[in-house]
Amino acid sequence: MVEKASAAVGGNGRVATVERPADIRNVVLVGHSGSGKTTVVEALAVATGAVTRAGRVEDGTCVSDYDDIEQRQHRSVQLSVIPVYWDGIKINLLDTPGYADFVGELRAGLRAADAALFVISAAAGATGVSGQTLALWEECAAVGMPRALVITHLDAARADFEEMARTCRDILGGGASESMLPLHLPVYGPKSADGHRPVTGLIDLLTQRVFDYSAGEHTRTEPTAEQAELIDSARGRLIEGIIAESEDETLMDRYLAGEEIDLTTLVTDLERAVARGSFHPILIAAPPPEGARQGLGMVEILDLATRGFPTPAEHPVAASCPSDGSGPTPLTCDPAAPLAAEVIRTASDPYVGRLSLVRVFSGTLRPDDMVHVSGHGPDVERGHDLDERVGAVSAPFGKQQRPLGQAIAGDIACVTKLGHAETGDTLSAKDTPLLIEPWPMPEPLLPVAIRAHSKADEDKLSQGLGRLVTEDPTVRLEQNGQTHQLVLWCLGEAHREVALERLRSRFGVQVDVVDHRVALRETFATTAIGRGRHVKQSGGHGQYAICEIEVAPLPGGSGIEFVDKVVGGVVPRQFIPSVEKGVRAQAARGVVTGCPLVDVRITLYDGKAHSVDSSDAAFQTAGALALREAAAAAKLNLLEPIAEVRVTVSDDYVGAVLSDLSSRRGRVLGTEPVSAGRTVIRAEVPELELSRYAIDLRSISHGAVQFTRAYTRHEAMPAPIADTVRAQARASA
Repeated sequence: MVEKASAAVGGNGRVATVERPADIRNVVLVGHSGSGKTTVVEALAVATGAVTRAGRVEDGTCVSDYDDIEQRQHRSVQLSVIPVYWDGIKINLLDTPGYADFVGELRAGLRAADAALFVISAAAGATGVSGQTLALWEECAAVGMPRALVITHLDAARADFEEMARTCRDILGGGASESMLPLHLPVYGPKSADGHRPVTGLIDLLTQRVFDYSAGEHTRTEPTAEQAELIDSARGRLIEGIIAESEDETLMDRYLAGEEIDLTTLVTDLERAVARGSFHPILIAAPPPEGARQGLGMVEILDLATRGFPTPAEHPVAASCPSDGSGPTPLTCDPAAPLAAEVIRTASDPYVGRLSLVRVFSGTLRPDDMVHVSGHGPDVERGHDLDERVGAVSAPFGKQQRPLGQAIAGDIACVTKLGHAETGDTLSAKDTPLLIEPWPMPEPLLPVAIRAHSKADEDKLSQGLGRLVTEDPTVRLEQNGQTHQLVLWCLGEAHREVALERLRSRFGVQVDVVDHRVALRETFATTAIGRGRHVKQSGGHGQYAICEIEVAPLPGGSGIEFVDKVVGGVVPRQFIPSVEKGVRAQAARGVVTGCPLVDVRITLYDGKAHSVDSSDAAFQTAGALALREAAAAAKLNLLEPIAEVRVTVSDDYVGAVLSDLSSRRGRVLGTEPVSAGRTVIRAEVPELELSRYAIDLRSISHGAVQFTRAYTRHEAMPAPIADTVRAQARASA
């Protein structure tokens, strides 16, 4: 209840010091966009007294969605940490974005947490448990992370708690009804004129009490006769589920024999099963009424977090020693042990510069400590293996930074002045360097070609892009040497818009988005002969060079092969390398569309020279002219890159994905099931058809999809499409 809350901040603004890892809980909230994660975090902050009232994104009072971009877009786009105190325990609430484009921020929250609350909206029905939610659930299960579910929006017109709980069991629990059960049942108030039924209380199935929230406070009452019937039908099932996960193997036999199991035993077994990750309770949440102190279900969530979720010591992380390659070995969650921490997020603050959000796994991090920074690459200049001194240590609270004397093992803190540490890097003791393996990040697959808007922006572009990529590891920067474009690879449209907005508003760089070009190539389909004649006599030193070449196609991947078959010295030996240099330069520039020419054999077999006017430059020009003439006389093929695509999709959308791949000139290589209800489709697709695939595929599958792409080869483009590309090249020339 409210009296369990404890002050988080002293009168001088310094956060209360936590002395033991056992007094810390790190809980991440995950779920589909719009499920109500931020609302739950706000309500928990109010219930614990961390803030006086819940805010809204629209008016800028929300402690989680405080960024300008979040307030303009009315959705979370970055990880927020809100520490609250309950019953003497510090709970670091990690609010993550629900939109698939910001999965990098979500993975940062998963990395920092020891338990997860999956927030599910009852208003969305079966679609509230998306494919993305299922994938995250399975990912957490693979590492043994304890999980619980919180169902929101039960006041919606067509919301059904029993149906939503059944859907969660079917999709997330695989139908295992004994390991995913509600701890409470909702109590509904009178239905309003618009069909909404407000939830005014909870029926606790274990204590058989009713918790009334209608007045904005958590008060206990006795159940009515109707509510007692609901308890009788659901309580037995919950008890059987708890006993099934109990470490006491005799408990089920005693229960089936008719023995009444005492409440203390049930609660203890429930908490142990939750901490082990073998039982996943279903909870209910609703925000507090205007002016009220407590939202519905907040006390129950806080009690579960403090008593059921594991301490940091119960969720070990392994690290290796980069100097000798030993390990990985589990870290000890002990404040007195050597330091081992991970940078889970990097941001820029206009006042303090680079700000690193750090999860401390072992040891204690203090202001002005000298630490060793280890990364996941050999590039020393990027700070992957050096010593740095940390600046101030603070506790994040939304956009605020509250001074912190130290951050012990198990805690989450922000540090300043780490000028080289990047997201995913490890901070360790100077004398005992360590390396923690990070969680894998998804590959960005949406290309966005950009250029500086003005000369002033061009001067700042490199620095701005460097800071953007440092802050967001799911953004990849590419300087394409073939198309000469600067390309940002993002996860989706929303991710792209946020990245461009950050460049503009945070780093002061305005860029223009241009059409993304695919690296096409040209080759000869038939053999052709070309004659290059470069003769100029206009006073002074003249220019004279004539060469004749034959161009023949070669198998794919052969490159450019130059053959000298000149006889009789018609082309002096010193100028033959000049001809080769000229044809290779022209091949790199292209002969029709401006795409590089590849996979041909160029044979020099004849030519003429002048004893005075021939020169290296003249024969280079003649070689280029000869290649262009041969191209004009031959049939050319335009080659396009082919990518192998692997799409992991829900079985419900396999047909739609296959049809879409066919429309993109894709060749399906095969399909195979990978888990219950999901299939992997392998196909080869031209990269010209994949520019918007990340967006279109998500639309087709309603987000229940993942895909990867990898370049395999170039192959000839169909003639009608090639003619269109050539026409566009001539028009833009």
